Amino acid sequence: MEKENIYKKLSNIQNELKAPKNQRNTFGNYNYRSCEDILEAVKPLLKENELTLQLTDELVAINERYYVKAVAILSDFEGNTITNTAFAREEETKKGMDASQITGTASSYARKYALNGLFCIDDTKDADTDEFTTETDQKEKSQKQLSKATKKQIELINELFSEEEIAKALDLVKKENIEDLTVVEASQLISKRKKVEE
Repeated sequence: MEKENIYKKLSNIQNELKAPKNQRNTFGNYNYRSCEDILEAVKPLLKENELTLQLTDELVAINERYYVKAVAILSDFEGNTITNTAFAREEETKKGMDASQITGTASSYARKYALNGLFCIDDTKDADTDEFTTETDQKEKSQKQLSKATKKQIELINELFSEEEIAKALDLVKKENIEDLTVVEASQLISKRKKVEE
């Protein structure tokens, strides 16, 4: 019966916890929540439900790579616990970081995902939000940029350019064959020729 009580308390926290994505990655142009954001949001709920939270880390070697194993341990005052584990791989090197910073980054990441799992925090976007729509539009745009040139584009390039000009263009974009061009690359090439002809 006592063990059942800790699950009810965890359920209360899962339903009440609000951990918004208040951090901003300006390089990647997205919002995110950090481990610290989750901890700040959950502490009052832990107090209210008379629970404690402990986070532990350890380095684990798996197939010649090191991972940080983080464990989130939720405990009540009767000694009942619920745990969740997450792993994050250390990068071998990361520009501008020394070894301790690389480990610290992996630790923060693993801890965040151990907490996400324990408290049922979902990192996906709600389909009703503007953020979801913007992200979906960006993904579609990105997919379009990566999709291969159409047959019509390839035919038009062959009509507009000599073999030598095509070879130079392919060399510039580091492609072997004209069929390897993306829709965007082909469009740019065609529009450049059309501007020259005008």
